[in-house]
Amino acid sequence: MTDTGQETHTTAKYPPGRYGRRREPQPRRRWLMFTAAAAVALAGLAVAWQLYVQYGPSDYEPQVQRFYNVTDDGVTVEFVVHKDADQRATCTVRARSADGAEVGAAQVDVPTGAEAYVTYRLTTSARPVTAEVPKCGPIRSR
Repeated sequence: MTDTGQETHTTAKYPPGRYGRRREPQPRRRWLMFTAAAAVALAGLAVAWQLYVQYGPSDYEPQVQRFYNVTDDGVTVEFVVHKDADQRATCTVRARSADGAEVGAAQVDVPTGAEAYVTYRLTTSARPVTAEVPKCGPIRSR
């Protein structure tokens, strides 16, 4: 046998019927991938916007300075509300007992001023251990 310097190439032929029918490669559906990615991105933005609206910065930011004069039937709460100077507000003030039950709540009107300081005596049904101002909003007519 002599070496002629030529390489021989063999192509693999599968025995017919042994491995099933070969499939032709499918064209990639890039538009489907981009559409799905865009839909997921839009859904994520919608969720982010809803959370921002629900939990984002508020126009009214209450902050309890202190509570004192705690008795079996009430507590005095001092708080400040940061807001636009020309706006009035209504804040929810509430007190809780040692077991976490709400023992008093009231809607308190806040005057104008960028930092409105309020002192309010909240009447309670039992001895409170804490007082809070969970939220404020635009003034409500009663």
